[in-house]
Amino acid sequence: MSIWRQLTRGLRALTNRRAADQSIADEVESYLEQAAEALEANGLSPDEARRAVRLHLGNATTVREQMRSYGWENLISARASDVRYAARRLRHNPGFTVACVLTLAVAIGANSAIFSVLNGIVLKPLPYRQADELIELHHTAPGVHFPDVVSAPFLYFTYRQQGRSFQNIGLATSELRTLTGFSQPEEAQCLDVTAGLLPMLGVEPEVGRWFSEKDDVPGSPPTMVLTHGWWRARFGGNRSVIGRRIVVDGVSRTVIGVMPAHFQFLDQNPAFLHPLQLDRNKAFLGQFGYFGIARLKPGVTIEQASADIARMIPIALHSFPPPPGLTVKVFEDVRLAPRLRYLKQTLVGDIGKTLWVLMGTLGVVLLIACANVANLLLVRAEGRQHELAIRAALGANWSDIARELLTESIMLGLLGGAFGLGLAYGALRLLLAIAPANLPRLHEISIDPVVVLFTFTTALITGVVFGLIPIVKYAGPGIIPALRGGGRTSSQTRQQYRANSALVVVQVALALVLLVGSCLMIRTFQMLRRVDPGFDPKDALTMRITIPETAVKDPEAVMRLQQGILENIRALPGVTSVGITTVVPPEESPDSRQVYARDKIYRSVPPLRRLKFISPGLLASMRNRLIAGREFSWTDTYQRRPVAMVSENLARELWDDPRRAIGKQINANPKDPWREVIGVVKDEREDGVQLEAPAVAYYPLLMNDFDGQEFGVVRTVSYIVRSKRAGSRSLVSDLRQAVWSLNAALPLGNVRTLNEIYDKSLARTSFTLVMLGIAGAMALLIGLVGIYGVIAYSVSRRYREIGIRVALGARRRELARLFVAHGFVLALIGVACGLVGSVALTRVLVPLLFDVNPLDPLTYAAVSLGLLITSIVASYIPTLRALGVDPIDALRAE
Repeated sequence: MSIWRQLTRGLRALTNRRAADQSIADEVESYLEQAAEALEANGLSPDEARRAVRLHLGNATTVREQMRSYGWENLISARASDVRYAARRLRHNPGFTVACVLTLAVAIGANSAIFSVLNGIVLKPLPYRQADELIELHHTAPGVHFPDVVSAPFLYFTYRQQGRSFQNIGLATSELRTLTGFSQPEEAQCLDVTAGLLPMLGVEPEVGRWFSEKDDVPGSPPTMVLTHGWWRARFGGNRSVIGRRIVVDGVSRTVIGVMPAHFQFLDQNPAFLHPLQLDRNKAFLGQFGYFGIARLKPGVTIEQASADIARMIPIALHSFPPPPGLTVKVFEDVRLAPRLRYLKQTLVGDIGKTLWVLMGTLGVVLLIACANVANLLLVRAEGRQHELAIRAALGANWSDIARELLTESIMLGLLGGAFGLGLAYGALRLLLAIAPANLPRLHEISIDPVVVLFTFTTALITGVVFGLIPIVKYAGPGIIPALRGGGRTSSQTRQQYRANSALVVVQVALALVLLVGSCLMIRTFQMLRRVDPGFDPKDALTMRITIPETAVKDPEAVMRLQQGILENIRALPGVTSVGITTVVPPEESPDSRQVYARDKIYRSVPPLRRLKFISPGLLASMRNRLIAGREFSWTDTYQRRPVAMVSENLARELWDDPRRAIGKQINANPKDPWREVIGVVKDEREDGVQLEAPAVAYYPLLMNDFDGQEFGVVRTVSYIVRSKRAGSRSLVSDLRQAVWSLNAALPLGNVRTLNEIYDKSLARTSFTLVMLGIAGAMALLIGLVGIYGVIAYSVSRRYREIGIRVALGARRRELARLFVAHGFVLALIGVACGLVGSVALTRVLVPLLFDVNPLDPLTYAAVSLGLLITSIVASYIPTLRALGVDPIDALRAE
């Protein structure tokens, strides 16, 4: 028979069974007639011929069944019959079905939700053309103890001209810019890029064009490209925006293009883009602060590219002049070296480790749920033991019985997966709501086909796993003795009870592992909250103001305007203090410089230290304090006195005792004038409370010279406003009026409370804590349900025995102790196993812990005791049923 005929016959048989059966019957009848005619031709009578054919062929019904079994459709029909039978049995046991499906739905849904986060952040490739070829041009500088150094123009020009490993290379930097000409001035994020950067990423503008090489030449007419979101929000998606002029930092720029909606530069969200317009003739050594991206040539590995970079760094050092006051030797002592990494690795960072830990944690929850459902299936299969034994005795194959039980468990798993997918959608929305704002690639997290496939694959595997346990126990020759057993009136045997108890022990052990992990994270969060960050984040608000040179050119006039704004804010109702700074903790400072002490001899370049420019009054606004000396005054600032302050840890490093720092002299460049240290500031944890406070040098906002160059004034600053009204709209409105009363063209940028920034530094820890807490709570609940179920089942199976004990004079208290003790023993064994597992598995949490021992005895003891107590309660509830047994009813019941 041809394949096409087999296919069409099979489809016809599946869609119209009656017609297919009739066709087979007609075929058998036609064969009988043809065979009988052949025998008649040999001399037999018609009756004899027909009888001979039937004797030769056998039973016609059997023949028809054999013919029907030859087709591929028979296998599908048999499986469909198994599914229909399993569905009927599940429908007739709604309580059992709902309990299993809900348990699985919660566990599978939680796993699907966290997998969607893992998939969106870690597993998905970046949304760029051939993203696996993109690398970040990162460096390290061990000579100044700086492990992470970004790119610089002098390196960019060298790599582009001398490189052998790259198809293309680009630089980018992000800055806040002031826009005027609208109803109100506003501050927006701008991405400055070299002309070849986005074409290297494979991005094409939706409207207009991208920057050309001519646009990127210094002195070319100013242009800009808008991002899609800002174009829609500001101009309503009007395509006539091309050619429009927008004033940015006082410079009129022409809009030449609009980026597509899917464009995302790493995790930044700029409003528009500018050409970087780097001038090779003005580049010199240093000027680090640019993000470099390169595309590897086909076949080139990152190790080969690193070797190529190492070859070019000495060339770069001798191809560009050093900045004033420094020499090439100084930069050679820095020992700049490549530290290349794939672009995706740069974006994701170490969050992948945390997500894998969470994925493993919820996988344990799924195992607990499987154990719970397997226990329910064991109980149910035991109730069907006689039915299965009778079917086996009547000739049913063990494979048929096993297939039927497995079909039922797989249906439960798939139903749990379907409902779990719905729960995952809701859980994902909750996860995104509580996830840290700095979590990378948040916009790429969704329930996509990969997540759907993962969900139903997990559901299928889960159905097979928990379905195999009752199959191994009840779908074998050992089921025949059930026909000779005492039926439902017999007490439960040790062998029948062992599997249920083992599964409960597994649930308790796994639950304890998760609870220990959750409590360790709670301890970590408590320890982080106890850390003194060096400032008070409560009742404080920060805002950023930029005064471009096109608005106010003279540096002292800029300083006067900044001080005037400060005085206006201080006069507002409820404001107790105001200060100005360039860095708002706990955020990493973007600026670092060497710190030279005049009384020290340096044989190599000193390490890089954090840099901060501040105004008088900042320490009061931050509620920080001086360890020694005094802070800057306005006289120091306007007279541009050579003064400085240092952090406590920097003073200890240079002079051992912070008080000895007063009167010492430091600078950031050998060409700079020496600056007298007038104050020592208590350490601030600028990088987050989980990290040590960095060493910081403080300088006034207004100076003549700094770092070997004419300095002037800092034009972008942040105001720290101390007030009980922090976070209120009324205060923000008053602040806006305080600024605009002096200059109506200055926008207020990045307005937020200091507490928001502080909480952001703890966001990843709190996110992990919440997720582990949810997993621990789920594990505890499912584990306790398992204990409850086993004790309740034990009570139901020993109902007649309990009646006899009561009739013979057993006390109710002794009966209660009997069942509660059994639950306690199971929990105790589970806790013992769980403690061993916790010691081994909680080590993966070490990178997430802060000042907490992963083997903290208090945590282990508290979790173990709490789990044992809750297990006793879970055992006592079904025991109440045993205490109410009437011996007469128990003896008559069966």
